[in-house]
Amino acid sequence: MRFAFSTLGVPAMPVDQVVLLASEHGYHGVELRASDEGPVHTGLSAGERARVAEQFAKAGVEILTVAAYAKVAAPGDDGPVLEEIGAAMTLAADLGASFVRVFPGGGDLPAAEADELAAGRLAAAAPIAGDLGVRVLLETHDSHRGGADVARVLGLVGHHAVGAIWDVMHTWLAGEQPSATYPVLAPYLGYVQVKDIASATETTPLPLGAGTLPLAETVEVLSRAGWDGWLCWEYEKRWYGGAAELAGLLDAGREHLVRLLVESA
Repeated sequence: MRFAFSTLGVPAMPVDQVVLLASEHGYHGVELRASDEGPVHTGLSAGERARVAEQFAKAGVEILTVAAYAKVAAPGDDGPVLEEIGAAMTLAADLGASFVRVFPGGGDLPAAEADELAAGRLAAAAPIAGDLGVRVLLETHDSHRGGADVARVLGLVGHHAVGAIWDVMHTWLAGEQPSATYPVLAPYLGYVQVKDIASATETTPLPLGAGTLPLAETVEVLSRAGWDGWLCWEYEKRWYGGAAELAGLLDAGREHLVRLLVESA
Protein backbone atom coordinates (compact mmCIF):
# COMPACT_ATOMS: atom_id res chain seq x y z
CA MET A 1 0.00 0.00 0.00
CA ARG A 2 1.02 3.59 -0.58
CA PHE A 3 0.55 6.52 1.79
CA ALA A 4 -0.84 9.99 1.20
CA PHE A 5 -2.02 12.84 3.36
CA SER A 6 -4.80 15.31 2.73
CA THR A 7 -4.77 19.10 2.67
CA LEU A 8 -8.54 19.08 3.24
CA GLY A 9 -8.45 19.70 6.95
CA VAL A 10 -5.38 21.88 7.34
CA PRO A 11 -5.15 25.64 6.86
CA ALA A 12 -4.28 26.65 3.31
CA MET A 13 -0.57 26.32 2.59
CA PRO A 14 1.47 27.07 -0.54
CA VAL A 15 1.96 24.24 -3.01
CA ASP A 16 5.72 24.16 -2.46
CA GLN A 17 5.17 23.63 1.27
CA VAL A 18 2.76 20.75 0.62
CA VAL A 19 5.24 19.12 -1.75
CA LEU A 20 8.07 19.55 0.75
CA LEU A 21 6.07 17.99 3.59
CA ALA A 22 5.22 14.97 1.49
CA SER A 23 8.73 14.38 0.19
CA GLU A 24 10.47 15.00 3.52
CA HIS A 25 8.16 12.71 5.50
CA GLY A 26 7.97 9.78 3.12
CA TYR A 27 4.46 10.16 1.69
CA HIS A 28 3.89 9.03 -1.86
CA GLY A 29 0.96 11.30 -2.63
CA VAL A 30 -1.32 14.13 -1.57
CA GLU A 31 -5.07 14.65 -1.64
CA LEU A 32 -5.44 18.31 -2.67
CA ARG A 33 -8.31 20.45 -1.47
CA ALA A 34 -9.79 22.32 -4.44
CA SER A 35 -11.13 25.55 -3.00
CA ASP A 36 -10.92 29.25 -3.78
CA GLU A 37 -9.48 29.68 -0.28
CA GLY A 38 -6.31 27.82 -1.24
CA PRO A 39 -3.68 27.76 -3.96
CA VAL A 40 -5.35 25.01 -6.03
CA HIS A 41 -8.80 25.65 -7.51
CA THR A 42 -10.73 25.43 -10.75
CA GLY A 43 -9.96 29.06 -11.60
CA LEU A 44 -6.26 28.36 -12.20
CA SER A 45 -4.97 29.19 -15.67
CA ALA A 46 -3.38 26.56 -17.90
CA GLY A 47 0.05 27.87 -16.99
CA GLU A 48 -0.68 27.79 -13.26
CA ARG A 49 -1.94 24.23 -13.52
CA ALA A 50 1.19 23.19 -15.38
CA ARG A 51 3.39 24.73 -12.68
CA VAL A 52 1.55 22.88 -9.89
CA ALA A 53 1.86 19.58 -11.75
CA GLU A 54 5.56 20.23 -12.37
CA GLN A 55 6.27 20.93 -8.69
CA PHE A 56 4.80 17.59 -7.65
CA ALA A 57 6.40 15.68 -10.51
CA LYS A 58 9.88 17.03 -9.75
CA ALA A 59 9.56 15.82 -6.15
CA GLY A 60 8.20 12.42 -7.18
CA VAL A 61 4.99 13.04 -5.25
CA GLU A 62 1.67 12.06 -6.83
CA ILE A 63 -1.41 14.26 -6.79
CA LEU A 64 -3.84 11.58 -5.74
CA THR A 65 -7.09 13.51 -5.75
CA VAL A 66 -8.70 16.84 -6.48
CA ALA A 67 -11.05 17.05 -3.51
CA ALA A 68 -14.10 18.93 -4.75
CA TYR A 69 -17.25 19.83 -2.83
CA ALA A 70 -20.02 18.98 -5.30
CA LYS A 71 -22.99 17.33 -3.56
CA VAL A 72 -24.37 14.78 -5.95
CA ALA A 73 -27.51 13.92 -3.96
CA ALA A 74 -28.45 17.51 -3.09
CA PRO A 75 -31.92 18.76 -4.03
CA GLY A 76 -32.11 21.12 -6.99
CA ASP A 77 -31.21 21.32 -10.65
CA ASP A 78 -28.61 18.99 -12.10
CA GLY A 79 -26.85 21.68 -14.12
CA PRO A 80 -24.84 23.47 -11.40
CA VAL A 81 -23.81 20.17 -9.82
CA LEU A 82 -22.61 18.72 -13.13
CA GLU A 83 -20.82 21.96 -13.95
CA GLU A 84 -18.97 21.82 -10.62
CA ILE A 85 -17.99 18.18 -11.16
CA GLY A 86 -16.92 18.92 -14.72
CA ALA A 87 -14.63 21.75 -13.67
CA ALA A 88 -13.05 19.54 -10.99
CA MET A 89 -12.54 16.68 -13.48
CA THR A 90 -10.78 18.98 -15.93
CA LEU A 91 -8.57 20.33 -13.15
CA ALA A 92 -7.69 16.80 -12.06
CA ALA A 93 -6.80 15.79 -15.62
CA ASP A 94 -4.64 18.89 -16.06
CA LEU A 95 -2.80 18.19 -12.78
CA GLY A 96 -2.37 14.49 -13.51
CA ALA A 97 -4.54 13.46 -10.55
CA SER A 98 -6.21 10.07 -10.58
CA PHE A 99 -9.42 10.99 -8.76
CA VAL A 100 -12.04 13.65 -8.04
CA ARG A 101 -13.77 13.54 -4.65
CA VAL A 102 -17.48 14.39 -4.36
CA PHE A 103 -19.91 14.33 -1.43
CA PRO A 104 -23.42 12.85 -1.21
CA GLY A 105 -25.15 15.85 0.43
CA GLY A 106 -28.63 14.32 0.36
CA GLY A 107 -29.74 16.08 3.53
CA ASP A 108 -33.18 15.01 4.68
CA LEU A 109 -34.31 13.59 1.35
CA PRO A 110 -35.78 10.07 1.43
CA ALA A 111 -33.01 7.57 0.72
CA ALA A 112 -34.47 6.38 -2.58
CA GLU A 113 -34.81 9.94 -3.89
CA ALA A 114 -31.29 10.86 -2.81
CA ASP A 115 -29.91 7.70 -4.38
CA GLU A 116 -31.65 8.45 -7.66
CA LEU A 117 -30.34 12.01 -7.79
CA ALA A 118 -26.78 10.94 -6.98
CA ALA A 119 -26.77 8.04 -9.42
CA GLY A 120 -28.17 10.15 -12.25
CA ARG A 121 -25.56 12.86 -11.85
CA LEU A 122 -22.69 10.43 -11.46
CA ALA A 123 -23.86 8.52 -14.52
CA ALA A 124 -23.89 11.77 -16.50
CA ALA A 125 -20.35 12.63 -15.38
CA ALA A 126 -18.93 9.13 -15.86
CA PRO A 127 -18.29 9.12 -19.64
CA ILE A 128 -16.54 12.49 -19.44
CA ALA A 129 -14.42 11.26 -16.55
CA GLY A 130 -13.50 8.20 -18.58
CA ASP A 131 -12.45 10.34 -21.53
CA LEU A 132 -10.33 12.52 -19.25
CA GLY A 133 -8.69 9.51 -17.57
CA VAL A 134 -9.94 10.28 -14.06
CA ARG A 135 -12.41 8.60 -11.69
CA VAL A 136 -15.10 10.39 -9.70
CA LEU A 137 -15.24 8.99 -6.17
CA LEU A 138 -18.22 9.33 -3.85
CA GLU A 139 -17.08 9.59 -0.23
CA THR A 140 -18.81 7.80 2.63
CA HIS A 141 -20.11 10.96 4.26
CA ASP A 142 -23.19 12.83 5.56
CA SER A 143 -26.42 11.38 4.07
CA HIS A 144 -24.56 8.31 2.78
CA ARG A 145 -22.24 7.69 5.70
CA GLY A 146 -22.10 3.90 5.49
CA GLY A 147 -20.37 1.79 2.90
CA ALA A 148 -23.68 0.13 2.12
CA ASP A 149 -25.20 3.56 1.42
CA VAL A 150 -22.54 4.51 -1.11
CA ALA A 151 -22.50 1.04 -2.68
CA ARG A 152 -26.25 1.32 -3.22
CA VAL A 153 -25.71 4.44 -5.36
CA LEU A 154 -22.72 3.10 -7.25
CA GLY A 155 -24.56 -0.09 -8.09
CA LEU A 156 -27.13 2.05 -9.90
CA VAL A 157 -24.41 3.83 -11.88
CA GLY A 158 -22.43 0.79 -12.98
CA HIS A 159 -19.56 2.65 -14.66
CA HIS A 160 -15.82 2.06 -14.11
CA ALA A 161 -15.11 5.82 -13.99
CA VAL A 162 -17.20 6.21 -10.83
CA GLY A 163 -16.16 4.73 -7.49
CA ALA A 164 -15.87 5.23 -3.74
CA ILE A 165 -13.70 6.74 -1.05
CA TRP A 166 -13.95 4.80 2.18
CA ASP A 167 -13.70 7.30 5.06
CA VAL A 168 -13.11 5.01 8.03
CA MET A 169 -14.50 7.48 10.55
CA HIS A 170 -17.85 7.87 8.82
CA THR A 171 -18.47 4.17 8.27
CA TRP A 172 -17.60 3.54 11.92
CA LEU A 173 -20.00 6.30 13.01
CA ALA A 174 -22.62 4.62 10.81
CA GLY A 175 -22.22 1.46 12.89
CA GLU A 176 -20.31 -0.58 10.29
CA GLN A 177 -17.28 -2.66 11.10
CA PRO A 178 -14.45 -2.82 8.53
CA SER A 179 -15.26 -6.47 7.84
CA ALA A 180 -18.71 -5.36 6.70
CA THR A 181 -17.68 -2.18 4.87
CA TYR A 182 -14.95 -3.61 2.67
CA PRO A 183 -17.00 -6.28 0.87
CA VAL A 184 -19.68 -3.83 -0.22
CA LEU A 185 -17.20 -1.16 -1.35
CA ALA A 186 -14.56 -3.48 -2.83
CA PRO A 187 -15.95 -3.43 -6.40
CA TYR A 188 -15.82 0.38 -6.40
CA LEU A 189 -13.00 1.28 -4.04
CA GLY A 190 -10.67 4.06 -5.12
CA TYR A 191 -8.81 4.51 -1.84
CA VAL A 192 -9.21 4.61 1.93
CA GLN A 193 -9.20 7.72 4.13
CA VAL A 194 -7.82 7.13 7.61
CA LYS A 195 -7.91 9.35 10.70
CA ASP A 196 -8.36 8.98 14.45
CA ILE A 197 -10.67 10.47 17.08
CA ALA A 198 -11.39 9.90 20.76
CA SER A 199 -15.04 8.88 20.46
CA ALA A 200 -18.25 9.34 18.51
CA THR A 201 -18.92 12.54 20.45
CA GLU A 202 -15.34 13.85 20.63
CA THR A 203 -14.11 14.14 17.05
CA THR A 204 -11.10 16.41 17.54
CA PRO A 205 -8.39 14.88 15.32
CA LEU A 206 -5.77 12.80 17.08
CA PRO A 207 -2.48 11.27 15.92
CA LEU A 208 -3.04 7.95 14.17
CA GLY A 209 -3.30 5.19 16.75
CA ALA A 210 -4.18 7.52 19.63
CA GLY A 211 -7.93 7.19 19.29
CA THR A 212 -10.69 4.63 18.94
CA LEU A 213 -11.18 4.19 15.20
CA PRO A 214 -10.64 0.63 13.94
CA LEU A 215 -7.51 1.34 11.93
CA ALA A 216 -5.81 -1.98 12.70
CA GLU A 217 -8.92 -3.88 11.71
CA THR A 218 -9.27 -1.85 8.52
CA VAL A 219 -5.70 -2.52 7.43
CA GLU A 220 -6.06 -6.19 8.33
CA VAL A 221 -9.22 -6.52 6.22
CA LEU A 222 -7.55 -4.80 3.28
CA SER A 223 -4.38 -6.89 3.59
CA ARG A 224 -6.25 -10.19 3.81
CA ALA A 225 -8.17 -9.25 0.68
CA GLY A 226 -4.92 -8.47 -1.16
CA TRP A 227 -5.95 -4.85 -1.69
CA ASP A 228 -2.89 -2.78 -2.61
CA GLY A 229 -4.13 0.79 -2.95
CA TRP A 230 -3.77 4.10 -1.12
CA LEU A 231 -4.21 4.95 2.54
CA CYS A 232 -4.74 8.70 2.84
CA TRP A 233 -4.55 10.44 6.21
CA GLU A 234 -7.13 13.21 6.57
CA TYR A 235 -6.28 15.34 9.62
CA GLU A 236 -9.08 17.85 10.18
CA LYS A 237 -7.30 20.57 12.15
CA ARG A 238 -9.06 23.32 10.17
CA TRP A 239 -12.16 22.90 12.33
CA TYR A 240 -10.37 22.21 15.63
CA GLY A 241 -8.03 25.03 16.59
CA GLY A 242 -6.61 23.19 19.58
CA ALA A 243 -5.39 20.21 17.58
CA ALA A 244 -1.66 19.75 17.08
CA GLU A 245 -0.06 20.82 13.79
CA LEU A 246 -0.04 18.10 11.13
CA ALA A 247 3.59 18.65 10.14
CA GLY A 248 4.84 17.44 13.52
CA LEU A 249 2.76 14.27 13.30
CA LEU A 250 3.52 13.07 9.78
CA ASP A 251 6.50 10.85 10.58
CA ALA A 252 4.76 9.08 13.44
CA GLY A 253 1.62 8.71 11.35
CA ARG A 254 3.45 7.03 8.51
CA GLU A 255 5.31 4.78 10.95
CA HIS A 256 2.01 3.75 12.53
CA LEU A 257 0.55 2.78 9.16
CA VAL A 258 3.69 0.81 8.30
CA ARG A 259 3.46 -1.00 11.64
CA LEU A 260 -0.19 -1.89 11.01
CA LEU A 261 0.75 -3.29 7.59
CA VAL A 262 3.54 -5.38 9.05
CA GLU A 263 1.30 -6.70 11.83
CA SER A 264 -1.42 -7.63 9.34
CA ALA A 265 0.92 -9.50 7.01
